[in-house]
Amino acid sequence: MASASIPSNPADLLRAAGIKVTPGRVRVLQALHGARQPLCHGEMEAQLGVDGEAAMDRVTLYRILDSLVACGLALKAVDTRGVFRFSAAGAQRQHANHIHFRCTDCGGVFCLKAEPPPPPTLPEGFRLRRAEFDVCGTCDRCSGDTTPLVPR
Repeated sequence: MASASIPSNPADLLRAAGIKVTPGRVRVLQALHGARQPLCHGEMEAQLGVDGEAAMDRVTLYRILDSLVACGLALKAVDTRGVFRFSAAGAQRQHANHIHFRCTDCGGVFCLKAEPPPPPTLPEGFRLRRAEFDVCGTCDRCSGDTTPLVPR
């Protein structure tokens, strides 16, 4: 069943999402897919090079990120410092099915390989729309500890 296949490159993802394929959108989506953790606007600027030959101005980057979030290809979340961070949305929205570790020193957000707890039982008439599960502390760089965090 080839029709159920998931697009594998940024241009195909953009087309499948119904938005115009532009070089800027392709570059930003590639950067998000290649990132180890969610990136803030400044980190995206540094990675993409806002100065130079293939530069992208800040406003264009903001607009591209917002368009990728609006069409479901990227996720936007605020870190402990109030800074927006962006990450690529997974094909089956797997990004929502795990816990995030938020560093209180550097503001970094890291995806943990841990399933969130089951949702709470809600009173009659209440409907759960979204649940976010975060744990906070200091990352290995900020704490000076090079031993990786191991789930218990």
